[in-house]
Amino acid sequence: MATLRLFAQAREAAGTAKAEFDATTVGEVLDAAADEFGSDFVAILAGSKVWLNGDPATREQAVSGRDEVAVLPPVSGG
Repeated sequence: MATLRLFAQAREAAGTAKAEFDATTVGEVLDAAADEFGSDFVAILAGSKVWLNGDPATREQAVSGRDEVAVLPPVSGG
């Protein structure tokens, strides 16, 4: 199972900071999360950066049980 880590608004929309999904690609992890967490999460995911083990990720990249997919929404400051 790959671990999904959620930050900021993604964490708030999902109601959790961490989840695990049985998936073989980053895209499958994100699709499973979208199904589980709903439309608010999907809206935030659309504008977020996705990382795999600390590096920018594509949906096609393979994942295994030791991998961590992170969703980093844009942040505003001031």
